[in-house]
Amino acid sequence: MPLTRRQFLGSALVGASLALEGCSASSGHGATSAAAPTAAVLRQPGLLPFPNRPVGSDRVPKIRHIVVVMMENHSFDNVLGLIGRGDGFTVDRNGQPRATNPDGHGNLVHAFHMPTECQTRGIGNDWKVAHEAYANGMLDGFVTSTTAEAMGYLTKDDLPFTCGMASTFPIADRYFCSAMAQTDPNRRYLIAGTSLGLIDDTFPAALPPNGVIFQQFDRHGITWKDYYSSLPTLGVFLPLLSDPAMHAGLAGIDQFYADAAASTLPSFSLVEPDYDKQSEEDPQDVQFGDQFLGKVVNAVMSGPGWPSTMLIWTYDEHGGYYDHVPPPAAVTPDDVPPALVPGDPPGGFDRYGFRVPAGVVSPYARRDHVSHTVYDHTSILKTVEEKWNLPALTRRDANASSLLDMLDLTHSPEFLVPPLLPPSADPTLKDACLTDGVGTIPPPSAVTKA
Repeated sequence: MPLTRRQFLGSALVGASLALEGCSASSGHGATSAAAPTAAVLRQPGLLPFPNRPVGSDRVPKIRHIVVVMMENHSFDNVLGLIGRGDGFTVDRNGQPRATNPDGHGNLVHAFHMPTECQTRGIGNDWKVAHEAYANGMLDGFVTSTTAEAMGYLTKDDLPFTCGMASTFPIADRYFCSAMAQTDPNRRYLIAGTSLGLIDDTFPAALPPNGVIFQQFDRHGITWKDYYSSLPTLGVFLPLLSDPAMHAGLAGIDQFYADAAASTLPSFSLVEPDYDKQSEEDPQDVQFGDQFLGKVVNAVMSGPGWPSTMLIWTYDEHGGYYDHVPPPAAVTPDDVPPALVPGDPPGGFDRYGFRVPAGVVSPYARRDHVSHTVYDHTSILKTVEEKWNLPALTRRDANASSLLDMLDLTHSPEFLVPPLLPPSADPTLKDACLTDGVGTIPPPSAVTKA
């Protein structure tokens, strides 16, 4: 039986750890707008946000710590469509979403509340499925490309902390994943601004020409950690796991909570759930993810470093769930085309993937703010590049919009005293759906004749 992506990456991590331990012992070292910019105004890789300032210089000293949490596989409408903020579902007089998709058999599947907090494996997120769901902008292929589960959505009763946080702090209702592709390509955009042409969860043999953002951090003395629970995102580029400098940036998730409590977080933190249980990817119980996100955010807000912290939370891609906003055009990151195989729909990296939930938690967060600026995962790169005046890695991050506009750094911080957010879900109360079944998907009431 072939290894799964996670088994393969986990094996690589173990192997790299052993190799680096051996090396350590022998060497003596310790362990914008919705439209894409025109070619005439495209910024290029290598350019500094502030060309007249020294590279690596801190441009936003009020923010000393940037913390990033990326969950998995949910669209904006699926998680935040009914919280009453941002561009969510259009609803009828009874508050029910009007969204529908044909099932290919003469029926319409209406958006429906998931019967339990658990999911099946009935939806998909690969290149083919995403492009069929997109349907040249018609967005009527979500069900026919996978199953009717694509029209399921969650509410604040399912994800109380996530929805409460998104109702209190700024959210972005035009934050798109970087490509109509799976997890690993989108996580490569997060740390490198490109997937190097890959559209699935396979592994590139080399690093991008300009490397990854962690290498920029090391080059300019900016501290960082990838705090992981089961697997580090660092490993989406396997060569990084055998690089002693990169491996030194890995730390277990318990260390994150200790560092947050002791005010010893590095300048940049990537904080990762247990991808087998807490990431919210199907077929997990999403409440384990709500619990994890709540623990991370509360650790940041209660720690002594809170007054100078910016936490960014998002999801890697839509997971196959419906969203009503067509992804707009995007700047291609480089000249590497998608590695398509026979049967893959044509396309390129000149269009974003679907919207995903995203927001900012910080004492400087703008109160009652919903950003309509177009973002993608490279906006996180742009944020750190603007803060520390670092060169762009690719054309995509060079031309991305920074998330710093979701902060107000000119006035006294609105959330210096952390607000009281709803308690996280207790997944143990309802996790029987993992063994007893997820309920009827779709419920009969969600299917009508077209």
